[in-house]
Amino acid sequence: MSDVAPAFRTFPVVLSAPSGTGKTTLAHALVQRGDGFCFSVSATTRGAREGERDGIDYTFVDRSTFAAMVDRGELAEWAEVHGDLYGTPTSELDRAAGRGEHVVLDIDVQGARLIRERVPEAVLVFVLPPSVETLMVRLTGRGTEGAAQVARRLRSALEELAAAPEFDYVVVNDDLEGCLEAIRGIVRAEARRTERTDLLNSGLERIRAEIGRILEEDYANLSA
Repeated sequence: MSDVAPAFRTFPVVLSAPSGTGKTTLAHALVQRGDGFCFSVSATTRGAREGERDGIDYTFVDRSTFAAMVDRGELAEWAEVHGDLYGTPTSELDRAAGRGEHVVLDIDVQGARLIRERVPEAVLVFVLPPSVETLMVRLTGRGTEGAAQVARRLRSALEELAAAPEFDYVVVNDDLEGCLEAIRGIVRAEARRTERTDLLNSGLERIRAEIGRILEEDYANLSA
């Protein structure tokens, strides 16, 4: 076994994308397949969709409750999207860090900008659809939104796509497995940045101390 065990600090992983790109599917897949990811449960004022569970998929609250959470500083980020309010409770980030997990934030561009300001260690990943045709199929295939809603989401997509250069990484969701592996690779590499590992403060110093001891005890009589 290695004498220098990895000691990497975890960090939030932000996934943002235009509606219909599949970022929520990616977020759930990352969590469900392990590897130290957990899902951030956002607070929202929108109504629950069929199959969604309060406290599991979202924490559903009314606007006055949401406003009180903002006033108390309980949200790391929040934004209004398509007339509804969404926010990330700071408690979600704290719990994930305490468990040594990367919390996955499935949020819009506005929220990602706030996370960048307030949680600078977060890694921001922008997810692109493989084509406009695929995006349209995903948007209209839901069957839950009328033409006006689709048009509104497309107008939002134009603004969101313009923000992609603000992110740390861009991945294309043309294949779920390939996109997941790309994101996992990004996280593995980011976790090994010198500022995120305790190896420099612990393992590295142990190695240097041991080498110094060997030189002093076994090679003291040799010239440099």
